[in-house]
Amino acid sequence: MKGVSNKDALNNKKIKGNNNAMKKPIQVLHISKKETNSAKEEILDNNQSPSEEINTEIKAIKPQDIEEPSYEEKKNYSTNIKFENKSYQELAKPLNAQDEDQDFALERKVDEFDFDESAFLEALNENEPIGATGETITGEIIAVESDGLYIDIGGKAPGFMPKKECGLGVITNFKEKFTKGLQMEVLVIKEQNADGMVTVSARALILRKSWEKVANSAKNGELIKVTINGFNRGGLTCDVDGLRGFIPRSQLEDGQDYQSLMSKTLKVAFLEVNPEARKLVLSEKKALLVSKFAELKLGQLIEGEVLAIKQYGFFVDLGGASGLLHQSSITNGSIRNLREIFIEGEFIKALITEIDLERGRIGLNTALLENSPGELIVDKEKVMREASERAQKTKSLFDKKDLENDSQ
Repeated sequence: MKGVSNKDALNNKKIKGNNNAMKKPIQVLHISKKETNSAKEEILDNNQSPSEEINTEIKAIKPQDIEEPSYEEKKNYSTNIKFENKSYQELAKPLNAQDEDQDFALERKVDEFDFDESAFLEALNENEPIGATGETITGEIIAVESDGLYIDIGGKAPGFMPKKECGLGVITNFKEKFTKGLQMEVLVIKEQNADGMVTVSARALILRKSWEKVANSAKNGELIKVTINGFNRGGLTCDVDGLRGFIPRSQLEDGQDYQSLMSKTLKVAFLEVNPEARKLVLSEKKALLVSKFAELKLGQLIEGEVLAIKQYGFFVDLGGASGLLHQSSITNGSIRNLREIFIEGEFIKALITEIDLERGRIGLNTALLENSPGELIVDKEKVMREASERAQKTKSLFDKKDLENDSQ
């Protein structure tokens, strides 16, 4: 049996085939490529091909008992084994994480890279997309085409405004009205496409401002004049600062012959303003009511007819407007039944304590006319007869309330 050993063992020792001879254990050592090549040359020197030698070795290998090598052989093996300049103690020593980190003790800080924060933020701003939906931008017209305008809005690409978005209604003399270099305030209606171009609109911006204007007018209870430009089964249509307004037939003073109001001018009030739903509803009747409100003031004594009795109070006609006399404002006494106080069709006197133009509501009070709690229940005729004199006593109370409202 052939064994593998170092070079000295190959030159000085021969392995005998008998069972009594000492056998070298099969060892796998650090065999260099050079040693392998020399072994192959020895085989070729014996006039054997590599394939034949391999076959011979395969046939020659048989299970045999391997005896322990002698002391001299162990010594030779130990002296020829290389451990890459490391002792057994070093090989057995466990790894220490701190030792491993010593090679990476040198770390660079951010300041060592010459980091410029201002330059970094400037670079971010340059690459930030310009033109989010709903954003208002002022730009300059750089090109006028037949289908729209190209506007420089400060981005990496110009904004495009389709012809139909350049204004309200039909635009005549398009190229004469929109010239190169003209400054325009526009609204972004579509964000950047793959080329970085946004779609803008002057029309959408005009309509947005119109909605803001009418919403503010409705909140303040303002009245406006409109010209009727159309009608349908439900009522009339008109234009309000570029917005389409609608006046239902039920909100007209005379809704029977409403078609005859075409091209007429009406004074109306805002009944509903809803920009999200693009709903603008107007009322001629409410305008008359608001006009009536303008003649009224807090603390004023008015006379009206009881129109209806509800669980919570009386509705009183004030000549084109209706006021609510709530049960809590009727008397300072205890009421068992409202009909014990007033009945439908009865004319009564009351003080105005609330005027709400937006909701079209007038609040009334008769309890302030009493000299003692429950007097209205005991002697209603006397309270109504002396109402004017008793109202003068409450004047200072409402004057003080007016001063508080003016200060706010």
